[in-house]
This record gives sequence, structure tokens and C-alpha cells, in this order.
Amino acid sequence: MATPFEPVGTNKAYVEWLVNHSMLGDAKTLARQLSGQPEMWGRAYASPHPRGAVDTASVWFTAYPLSQITGEGETFLAALGGDDLWDAFARIGIRAIHTGPVKLAGGVSGWTRTPSIDGHFDRISMTIDPTFGSEDDYRTMQGAAAARGATIIDDLVPAHTGKGADFRLAEMNYRDYPGIYHMVDIPREAWHLLPDVPPGKDSANLSAEDERRLKDEGFIIGELQRVIFYEPGVKETNWSATGEVLDTDGEPHRWVYLHYFKDGQPSINWLDPTFAGMRLVMGDALHALTDLGAGGLRLDANGFLGVERASEDDEGGVAWSEGHPLSVAANQLIGSMVRKVGGFTFQELNLSMDAIRATSAAGPDLSYDFVTRPAYQHALVMGDAEFLRLTLREGREIGIDQASLVHALQNHDELTYELVHFGTTHRADTYLLGGVEYTGADLAEKIRDDLRRHITGPAAPYNAVFTQNGIASTTASVITASLGISDLTTITDADVERIRDAHLLLAAYNALQPGVFALSGWDLVGALPVDRDDVADLVSTGDTRWIERGAFDLMGHNPEANRSASGLPRARTLYGPLSEQLDDPDSFASRLGSMLHLRDAHGIATGTLLEIPEPDDTGILVLINRLAIGAVQVSVFNFSQREASTAISSAHLPVGAGVVDLGTSEEVAVVRPRGRHSDDDQGTFDVTVAPFGFQALILKH
Repeated sequence: MATPFEPVGTNKAYVEWLVNHSMLGDAKTLARQLSGQPEMWGRAYASPHPRGAVDTASVWFTAYPLSQITGEGETFLAALGGDDLWDAFARIGIRAIHTGPVKLAGGVSGWTRTPSIDGHFDRISMTIDPTFGSEDDYRTMQGAAAARGATIIDDLVPAHTGKGADFRLAEMNYRDYPGIYHMVDIPREAWHLLPDVPPGKDSANLSAEDERRLKDEGFIIGELQRVIFYEPGVKETNWSATGEVLDTDGEPHRWVYLHYFKDGQPSINWLDPTFAGMRLVMGDALHALTDLGAGGLRLDANGFLGVERASEDDEGGVAWSEGHPLSVAANQLIGSMVRKVGGFTFQELNLSMDAIRATSAAGPDLSYDFVTRPAYQHALVMGDAEFLRLTLREGREIGIDQASLVHALQNHDELTYELVHFGTTHRADTYLLGGVEYTGADLAEKIRDDLRRHITGPAAPYNAVFTQNGIASTTASVITASLGISDLTTITDADVERIRDAHLLLAAYNALQPGVFALSGWDLVGALPVDRDDVADLVSTGDTRWIERGAFDLMGHNPEANRSASGLPRARTLYGPLSEQLDDPDSFASRLGSMLHLRDAHGIATGTLLEIPEPDDTGILVLINRLAIGAVQVSVFNFSQREASTAISSAHLPVGAGVVDLGTSEEVAVVRPRGRHSDDDQGTFDVTVAPFGFQALILKH
């Protein structure tokens, strides 16, 4: 018999406590409140509506709760509801806050909560984490946004949870809870196939040999297409085994469970007969939208919702775990449910362009731009935009609508350079770059090598490689590396001006094309990485991303604070708080605001990308867009550190049209015939762009 306080399955009080803290239990209660209500039938929901989502909010501030320094005694959510912040955002042109994950995360061990192991992306509850504020703070923030015609974007994690009450109940084989996860109850006679769990741990990662033996015995589907966050001795496979756990009848169990990410993030099973995982996720979504009042949701890691063993014809092959039709179907269900209650979704899906197009057909309204993000960083690092042009053209050919993408500067993650499209899905295809023909796999490795050599190691020791995924860096530290600055302590005032110009160029690239533009607080204040010694405990497991997540004081409310409330050290910033920047017309924030208001006035965000013409200078990128009003708009970017000129030629440029600079409203050129022959329907005009410069132009008859 269990003692009254023993946290085991035979203690009814403990089981009841877990149920009361479980997400599946809350989802059931919430669903019953909404079921059968007329509000559930008042909106169209079948098809994604990307331009509708962009119209709702075309510029987003991407927050990160752990890093934001607030006023003395002020919570993160209360700070995001401040009138002074929203007034500053209005001056810049920001129309939405993506809060980042603010609900309880981590795990439960006995009666005790354990901390998050992945920046709060291991959610265990629908309750707001008190570290970040309260539900009242959240609703105040939502009200402040709504009063200014803006919106709040929350997070949904449909791929996994943390090891909270739901997972502990699943380990106890309690009711529907095992159906939430991809977990297999291994019979006692097969426990010899499982690794021992080290003292102080509740699970052990399977070795490749363990994985193979369990697959051969028919218990699991075995090796997946890749091991995300692979690290020898820490995560060698996507499977872990639990220790011995008693169920409610006192029977012992050991489970093997799937986790695409870290071992504390057990993967949700979207095709279990109980549909418990689906019910949990839908309940979490409805809570954010209908209870808290969010207008949209980010779907995190939503491309990993279906797994299937290798076909019988592929004996010894890896399981199908990416680009699976079940992921597409699950995303359609999530996207439809969110649209049904009046919200929108965007997916943060680092897969091939083909997979992004497939999941976007009937699922999320928008997709994070993992398509060109490493490409525009490469253009800056190399002073050559050829790979960026190649990537944009590849996306157009596959059917990616630029207006359906969230084009972003820094977020909480690393500079992701896996280049899954080229390196995996199209690894055998051939591409031409710099006059050399590469396979997709070789091209991806070349780009990764370029980035590693130029922005890590001796060239930029303040940045760091993050596992196989990418490079831990801030936008500002990518720029300093591109400028040849190897020691951040040597940055001069003249360097800051060049960094600011390059930063505005990257912002312009993301903003002066169709789609959403997103940026972070690290961008707005020009944050640099923190010293690794200052986050030694956090990076000790290999997660170098913590160097880029330094704390910052966005509004200058707490200048004496050396750390955020979560304990992250304050980063060095180059631009200062918004309260100071907006008083200086030459500051990063003021110049950004001028550009964004120009963008909004001409409807660039909801336009259509028509063509990426070939320039005369490799450092230049030209985008030709058609605006919703029918006008042709041209964006020109110079990724080099020298003045560059080019003729822009296209059949979309009508001869005789005036070329007007949107910033000055002055006519700067007239489109002339490209050739002497009457059958040459291409118009052309010349532009010269300053180092790290950009131009937004429109054609007028």
C-alpha cells in the first residue's frame, strides 16, 4: 500500500492530483463548453487565407519571455501590455506581438515541477507560468493590442509535450493517457533489450544498437530519417526508455517512447485509437483563442506529426517521419479549427519547400521563411546574392507564394542552415552556382561551410555552431562577422553605423516583399551574443543557442538590471532602448519605422512576387512584385560593401513608365526598350545602390 503522500500510481490522491493538472483533462472541460454553440459555425474554415492573415497584422514583434528585462516588480506579460510600448510599436509600424511560449513547461517529478529543458517549448499545462505573469496580465496585453488595431499571437506545440502530468499518467497506463504519445509498453520478458536508466534520471536514450534490436523484435519502427539535436552520448536516437513505473493496480511497466527533440519532449501520437493527443492539442488551441483572446497561433514543429515504419520492400530502411501525409492531415485539422473560431495559424516548419507547399494547401495560413533565411545571411556574409536568387527562383518554381511566408530576422533559435530542401529532399538534383554545377547535397554543404568559415571559429569566436542545425548568433553578430570584426570589444562608433546600415538592409529584404515581416527585441536594440562563461550551465549540454538569448531592456525601464527575471545575463546592445531611439531620426528604430510605414502605405505585404531578374552585379538582388492595386513595384538590395549598379530588365516593366522612388516620391528613371528589335518586349532601367543599400521603387504611367 502506498503512503498518503507517495507519488506512485497506487496512490489515488496522487493520480487525482495529476489528472487535475493534466492538459487532456482541461481539454475535455473546454471542449464541452464550446461544443454545440452557434459561434462554432459562423466562419469559413476549409482553405488557408494567407493574405487575410497578412492584412490582420503584417509586421510582428517576436518576443522571448526569458530574455526581456522589465520594470522593477513588473511581469513579462504586464510589460507587453504597457501603453508606452504599444505607442512605440505604433510609431515603428508593429501590429502584432508573438509572445513566445508563456504557459507552464518542463515536467513533473513526484509532486514537484521540474524546469523547462527547451526554452518553454516543452509545455505541460494550459496555465500561464507565474514567472511571466497572470491570465489578467495576458488579457490586459490583448486589450492594449486590440485598442490599437493590433493582435496577439500565441504558441501551439502539436508535436510534443513536456514530461508533465499527462506523461506521468501515461507511464502509469492510466485510461486514455498512453494514447497521447508514441509509446510502447515493453513486456517484462523483453526488458533485457532496454538500457539501464542512470541514477537520478527517469529515462535513458536508446543507442543505435538498442534501437535496431527493438525494431527487429517488432516493438518499435526504429530509425527515423534524421536525429534532430544529435549529440553522442546524449541523444543518439529518437527513442528513450523509461525506468520501472507502477500503474494504478501496482503492476510495473517500462516504456519506450519517441521524441523528435529532447528526451523531455515526448512526441504526440496523432493516430492513436483514443485520439487523446489530438484532443489535447485542440483543447490547448481553443484555450488560447477563445479564453485568452489570442488572434493567431504559431504551430511549432508541426511537420513531425506522422511516423510510419519502412515499407516491406525497404527492409532495413529508415522509418518515414518527414513529409508524411498524416502531418498534412493533422495540420489541416488544426488550421481549420483555428479558422473556425476566427484565428489564423503559421507554421515553423524547417522542411523542404515541397513539404511547406503541401502542408500549406489546406493547413496553416502562413509559413515561417526557412526557405530564404540562410540564403540572405549567406548573401551578406559573401557579398554575393547568387544563392539567394537561386533559392527564391526554386521556391517560385515549386509554388511557394512569398505572401504566405513570415520573413524574419533573429528569433529565439539558431541561424538554421540545414537547408533540408537541397541537402535531403533534392540531394541528387543539380544546381548551378558561380558557374559550377553542384548536387543538392553538395550545394547545401558548400553553403554551410561558407557560413561556418565566415561567422564562427577564428573569424568570429563570439558565435557558435549549434549541433548539426546551424549557428548560434544574433543578427548583429552575423553582421559583425561579415564586416571582419573578430573581437566585439573593438567595435567603434563608425562600426556601429555600418552594422546599423547592414541591419536595415536585412530588415528591408524581409519587409520589401510580399508576406509578414517579423523581428525580435534583440534586433530592435542591436544585441550582441553574451559570453559563454556567463551562461555556462545552460550551454553545458551543448545547447549553444543561449549565447544569442541575452537579456535586453526594450523600453529602458530598468537600466540597473544585469539580468532578466529568469536569470539570463544582459547582452551588450548597440542601438539602445526604443525610448531613446525614437527621439533620434537616424536611429535604427526610426529608420526602420520610416521604411515600414512606406511598405504599409503601398500594400507591398499583400503583393505577388513576379520575377527575380538577373542583375549585372552579383551583390545585387532585384524583386519585381505586383501590388494588389495592380501597379508593378521593384525592390533592389545591395548585399555588398561597395556601391553597385545594374540594369533591371523584365517583360513586367512597360516601356515609357516612370520609375518613382517610394521614399522620396521622385522620378529616378524612365523604362526604355531593352533592344532595338520590335519583338523584344522587355523594358529596362538602370539603378545604382549604395553599400548595404536598398531602394523601393514603383512604376507609374
